[in-house]
Amino acid sequence: MYLFDRDLAYTLDPDRYSMLLASPKALAQGLIFSIPLLLILFAHEMGHFLACEYYQVDATYPYFIPFPTPIGTMGAFIRIRAPIFTRRALFDIAVAGPIAGFLVLLPVLLVGISMSKVHTNLANESDLMFGHPELIRVLCSYLFPGVAQDDIYLHPAARAAWVGLLATALNLIPIGQLDGGHIIYAFTGEFSKLIYRIGWLGVLYLAAFYSWGTWLVWAVLLLFLGMWHPAIYDSQPLGLKRILLAVFALVMFLVSFSAQPIRFH
Repeated sequence: MYLFDRDLAYTLDPDRYSMLLASPKALAQGLIFSIPLLLILFAHEMGHFLACEYYQVDATYPYFIPFPTPIGTMGAFIRIRAPIFTRRALFDIAVAGPIAGFLVLLPVLLVGISMSKVHTNLANESDLMFGHPELIRVLCSYLFPGVAQDDIYLHPAARAAWVGLLATALNLIPIGQLDGGHIIYAFTGEFSKLIYRIGWLGVLYLAAFYSWGTWLVWAVLLLFLGMWHPAIYDSQPLGLKRILLAVFALVMFLVSFSAQPIRFH
């Protein structure tokens, strides 16, 4: 299990921020988590931005969204201010972000897990618990053979990579305005509407049986913001290279996904 300390769970307590301001050393320790996290999010958005630059699609530089959540942010985004006219450009712009972010988070995750520690009975000492993406399961099993997942206390850098995995998985869900939705539209065109609805029902299933607090909010947001896609009239085939990249995107989704990302005691 991948946990925050009990004190860090209370992110909305203003006294916590006063304590950090009064103790610069404690604030500096947070950089071990925040700098890798910002690098991962920045790489994801710059992947999109550079692909837009390649196809001469007008887009903004990345914006970060600070917010007092348990991870300290609501992520980052770029705004694409021009239409995309070809399916190849749509696919490349969509897939570039998750791949760039994933390539940056991999070394962060490896270093972070190598510096993680075994802490017996850890699950009973924290209010906030992280889920188990398959990639972290595999790496922890290799680096800590025979140790239960619940007894591994992740280093802050590994926690930052965990957030990057969560962002990758959420963005690759095959619905509308998400990166996964753009990828699906590039391959299937108008048939993507059916896939979007199936994907949305899948999110509802996760809300009903795993983590309703997390997935229900996501389902509502997607219902209002992500169940459609601007039409692109282009019949040019995507080609074998993009098919292989789509398979790689599917693998990234599977190893990054966690049905219950966050649990509270």
